[in-house]
Amino acid sequence: MQDLATRFDVSEVTIRHDLDLLSQAGKIRRVRGGTIALVRQAEEVPYEARSDTQRSGKAAIARCAMNMVGDNDTILLDVGTTTMLIAEEIVRRTDLEGLTVVTNGLNIALALEAACPRVQVVVTGGTLRPAQHSMVDPLAGFILQRLRASVAFIGADGIHRIHGVSTTNFPEAEMKRRLLAAANRRVVVADGLKFAQQALVKVCDLSDIDTVVSCGDIDDGVLNEITKRVEVQLADRIGEPAPPAPVEPLA
Repeated sequence: MQDLATRFDVSEVTIRHDLDLLSQAGKIRRVRGGTIALVRQAEEVPYEARSDTQRSGKAAIARCAMNMVGDNDTILLDVGTTTMLIAEEIVRRTDLEGLTVVTNGLNIALALEAACPRVQVVVTGGTLRPAQHSMVDPLAGFILQRLRASVAFIGADGIHRIHGVSTTNFPEAEMKRRLLAAANRRVVVADGLKFAQQALVKVCDLSDIDTVVSCGDIDDGVLNEITKRVEVQLADRIGEPAPPAPVEPLA
């Protein structure tokens, strides 16, 4: 208490009151000798309930992600609302030729049908999870063991500096790991709301991916910690002018 009171130049009574409020709000847990910060755990939300959330930002993520794709590439495309917008961007990108897209999302495969035969679409097969229209093991990972793709785009429910990339259920966590393992470049696409969150099942460490493409308001401290561990591209800030260089004081 005394350390916090000294740091913020307030009384210990004020610190104790503020900690009580944070504890009641579920932000921290009071323990002997101090407090523990609580990470808000993401819960699984059905696809349809998420499809309109942050849509413009996710569309920007999709456009940014497609800058990593060239002619004749093989793309591994995970399930999710952001990856669905990548599928829609693939349909629009008629300048790209010879693409092959492998996906475990039934709705994503149907969205890509409009790009056939310019784009070859391969569905992994497997066991259906209706909540996300996803195909999972057993069988879904069989084809991925035999592929080496240019890039994998996976979604996430949590991106945390310590706990890494996470999602809300075990079957899709395993599929995400398989998608990442089958690609030369491994990219997580997720809006800024996922930063500093931890979902139920860990997919991988941040060191196991190459890039995070995101958007939206992200706490600067959180963003700085993440960028120490992995490249982060903010789709809604691309093209912004760089901050001015500091002016050296005159002697």
